[in-house]
Amino acid sequence: MGGEMSRRIERVNEQIKEELAELLQRETHDPRLQGIMVSITGVETSPDLRNATVHVSILGSEEEAHQAVVALQHAAGFFRREMANRLRLRHVPELTFRLDTSIQKGARVLELLREIREGEG
Repeated sequence: MGGEMSRRIERVNEQIKEELAELLQRETHDPRLQGIMVSITGVETSPDLRNATVHVSILGSEEEAHQAVVALQHAAGFFRREMANRLRLRHVPELTFRLDTSIQKGARVLELLREIREGEG
């Protein structure tokens, strides 16, 4: 039963990720999100399917990233209602948005490695 449940949660995670990506692409009217690239890097839904943490990567300054997460959280109810109309779930989870900085950290590591290589040459 545990394996089946975890596969179901993985499917729900993927559905939420796909729907949110589509909604973000065409339904975002918040000025805090205009011109800012938001990528959904992952979704973690609780085993009871009541809550989902949405990890987002935001291309921009630290302040823009913070403002974008605030805007996303503010729009969570809208996203949830829209997904309720699209997903075949008895209960659409409550959404919590969290900033994922792993992409920026990876880019910084690559930049440092490039600088080291150039310094050796």
